[in-house]
Amino acid sequence: MSDLVLRKDKDGLATLTLNRPEKLNALTVQMFVELLDHVKNLEKETDHIGAVVIRGAGKCFSAGNDLNDLATGVALPRPNLQAYTIHCLANLPQPVISAVHGHCYTGALELALAGDLILAAESSRFADTHATWALTPIWGMSQRLPRRVGTAKAREMMFLGRTYSGIEAEAMGLVNFCVSEDVFDSELELVTRTILDRSWFSHRANKQLLAKTDGLPVDAGLAYEVFYTQGKGPDVQERINAFKK
Repeated sequence: MSDLVLRKDKDGLATLTLNRPEKLNALTVQMFVELLDHVKNLEKETDHIGAVVIRGAGKCFSAGNDLNDLATGVALPRPNLQAYTIHCLANLPQPVISAVHGHCYTGALELALAGDLILAAESSRFADTHATWALTPIWGMSQRLPRRVGTAKAREMMFLGRTYSGIEAEAMGLVNFCVSEDVFDSELELVTRTILDRSWFSHRANKQLLAKTDGLPVDAGLAYEVFYTQGKGPDVQERINAFKK
């Protein structure tokens, strides 16, 4: 494996970094090959990895799909590689946090939308430019974007192709938090540490519960919650005892 996607582990957190800063982390087929390898490994590492961050090296998260790859039609090692990789990332058992600074356009936005949470710097810029290039999304934009911002706002983003600031993205619900550049890393550390301090069992169970009931009528969702609950985690007594001290 080359170094187009770097992985660094620290105290239960795995950070995946898009590492093509000289090209603004434009997304290539090989980057997705490497990202998928990392994600597949993380699926099996719930015992020592409790959360995952995806971010970009250098000036931005990612400027989007590499147009050279698109123009030359680089062969995929498996059908729908990019969509499958993003799907696997979104469906990791662990909470996924997308940490976005600078550009986050089109394919990069589809990748960022795989995050359970999105933390943005004020420098971040979001856009869906599929219509600029006479393209339609095939990596998940049409499904994940309206689930975040609502159908009306998704139509606006997809039809106009305009760029939104991090502050605007927070206001529309596209991102969970928008912070100034100088505290971006410290805020990311705070968010991830808070997640990791809570029960990893609960995180995995809650993530599965939300995924399995998304779009169900409320009665069906409630029935799933009641009858398919994973119940108490192995650390419940330890946490109760610690609270009593």
